[in-house]
Order: sequence, then C-alpha cells, then structure tokens
Amino acid sequence: MRSNFPGITNEYNATTPELYISCDIEANGPCPGLFSMFSFGLAAFTIEKRLVGTFSRNLEVLEDAGIDERTMNWWSQAGQIEAFRKCRTELVNPRIAMADCKAWLESMRAFGKPIIVGAPSGFDFTFMYYYFQRFLNESPIGFASLDLRSYAAAVMKRQYRHVGKRQYPAEWIDEGLPHTHVALDDAIEQGCILINMMRDNLSLPRVVTMIDERTTAVPETR
Repeated sequence: MRSNFPGITNEYNATTPELYISCDIEANGPCPGLFSMFSFGLAAFTIEKRLVGTFSRNLEVLEDAGIDERTMNWWSQAGQIEAFRKCRTELVNPRIAMADCKAWLESMRAFGKPIIVGAPSGFDFTFMYYYFQRFLNESPIGFASLDLRSYAAAVMKRQYRHVGKRQYPAEWIDEGLPHTHVALDDAIEQGCILINMMRDNLSLPRVVTMIDERTTAVPETR
C-alpha cells in the first residue's frame, strides 16, 4: 500500500492515527504535589490541523499543598492579572475535573491515539500525570509525552538550548493566536505550532489556518 502523503511511511497509514493533545497548565508553584494546578487546557489536533476537541477546567487548590511566593509575584504583575482572574473563576473539585477529563480523552480516541504534547512537557505533563494518579489512581494519558522544543530542535537540526520560540521559522507561528497564559488559549496556540512543524518535517503542504471542528468533527474513515 502506497502512502497518500510524501514523507509518511506505509506503517503510518497501517496503524491508528495519532491525535496530538496539546496541554497547557497554570499553577501556583513549580512542581506538582508541593503546589497546586490553578487550571489546565487541552486541545486535540489531527495531523491535518483539525482542532476536533478542547477541554479545560479551573481547579480548587490542594488543601495539603503550599504556595510559591515567586510564582505568585509573577501572577501579580500587570500583564498576568487578567489571566489570573480567569483561572480563579468557576472552580471545580480536582477529583471531579480529572474524572471528566478522562471521559473526554476517551471520546477523543475516536479520532486517533492521544499523545500529550507540552511546552515544556516536563512541567505541564507532570502536573497532569500527578493529578490523574492522585485522584483517579491511574493515568489515561500514559507516562510519556512529546516536548515541543525537543521536536523543534530535531527539525531545525540545532542543540536544544539554541532553540526557542523566537528562533522558530515564521511559518510555524499562526497569526491571531497570542500567548495569553490562559490555559486553553495557550494549548491551542502550541498545538498549531506543533502541527506546523510536524508537517514541515514530514514534507506535507502547509495548512495556513487551523480548521476548527469542535462542534462538527466526526472521525475519519481510515
């Protein structure tokens, strides 16, 4: 069987397609367990740059966790005040939020095998993994994730510390998707960057604008 896309092997078409779950979290400290997640946002993208689903929650803080002063000083800066306000409204119990998130992730499997993507994954993924394990005693996101900057370093053929968003090619950055520090906004922005760089790496045509199918998406027949 021949591949329909240049740069993608036959093995890709013969297996379950990947679904990239871009993840962004906001917190009151640098690591899970010791500190709490304020909010998280997930955005599910296909390789065709179809946004097929999103999920986000603002969370009640953990009663047994602390608050990091440096992090809270950052939140108190003028540029972050509105994002902080947005992540502290309509708070949900973490156990309920993670159970709802698991159900959403299961529904997304209709579009492909979920792969969590973080920027950096060492921060966002570990908070999500900890909360799933603590409140559900399992991890519906597995125990591995894809790091955006690491992928970029490989595509750009540079060392990790020589790569950052400022060094990304202009065509990887979509206009109209600012980094707001609102979890879902940033998850969507980072998901578009990932798909742009992946399509570049796989020699697929660029998709200029995200295809938002959150209310109409149906799984493709493969």
